[in-house]
Amino acid sequence: MARERSGPTVAHLVLATRLKDLREGAGLSPGQAADALGAHPATVRRIEQARTSLDEGQVHTLLQAYGAGPAEIREILGKLATANLPGWWHPWRAVMDSWQLDLMSVESAASVIRTWDPALVPAFLRTPDYARAVYDALWPFLSPADRDRRTEFLMERQERLRAQQTHIWAVMSAVALHTRVGSEEIMADQLKALRSAADRREVTLQVHALNGPPHVLTECPSLTFYRVVVPEIPDRVVRQSGPAGSADVLHESEDVAAYRTLLDYSCATASHPHKWKEELP
Repeated sequence: MARERSGPTVAHLVLATRLKDLREGAGLSPGQAADALGAHPATVRRIEQARTSLDEGQVHTLLQAYGAGPAEIREILGKLATANLPGWWHPWRAVMDSWQLDLMSVESAASVIRTWDPALVPAFLRTPDYARAVYDALWPFLSPADRDRRTEFLMERQERLRAQQTHIWAVMSAVALHTRVGSEEIMADQLKALRSAADRREVTLQVHALNGPPHVLTECPSLTFYRVVVPEIPDRVVRQSGPAGSADVLHESEDVAAYRTLLDYSCATASHPHKWKEELP
C-alpha cells in the first residue's frame, strides 16, 4: 500500500488545479507555459500537481500568459497569500507527529471522518481527562508538559470539527467501555460524554458487543478515514502502524477503497447507533 509522507494543503491543491484549467483553457501546452516561466516543462507539471511550493511570482507570470484579467489575478494571488499563511495548528507543531503536519489541512476541510478503534474510545470523542490519561498510560516517554499540549491540541481539533459540522462516524469495541482509563471518575465522565455525543446530529456511534462474533476489523489497528467534498482532494486513511504516534497515511484509491469497504462491513455488523448504550457497564 502506498504511503504519503508529505503533501500539499487543500487550498494549494485547489489553486494548482485552477492553474491547470486556465492553461488548458488558453490552449497552451505545459511546454509553452514553461517557456513563459523560462523553466522546464516539468516545473509546470509540478506546479499543477502542487508538488512544489506555489511561488507568487511564478503564479503571476503564468496567469498573465494564460490571459487572466486583473481581477482574476488579484483573486487568485489573494487566495495564494491566504493559503501560504500558517495553519491554525501551527502553535502545536512541536508536539505533532510528522504525518499530522501534512494531514491537518485535510482534516480542517473534512466533511466526514470515520474512525475505528479496537480498544479505546475514539480520539474525537474523548474527554480532556480521558485523553490525558491515555497519554499518561501509553506515552510515558513524553514530558508532562508535552502530554498536556497534546491533550490541548486534541481538544482544539474536536472543537473545530464540531464548529465546521464535520460528521464523525465512529465504530469501536465494547472493550473500551469496560477498560478503565484513569480513575473511576474519569471513566464515568467519559461514558457520560459518549451518551451526550451520541445525541448530536453530526455524530454516529456504533459499538461491537463483547459477546459478539469477530468482524472484519477485529485484528485491525486504529483507522481514521477522511473525506473532503472537493474534487481535487482524494480520500485519506490514517492507519496506526506501531508505537504511539506511528501511522501511515494512505491516499491511493485502491488502498482507501479497501479500508472503506472494511469500515462498511464492520458498521453493518455493529450495534445500531441507538442501541450501543446497552453495552455500558
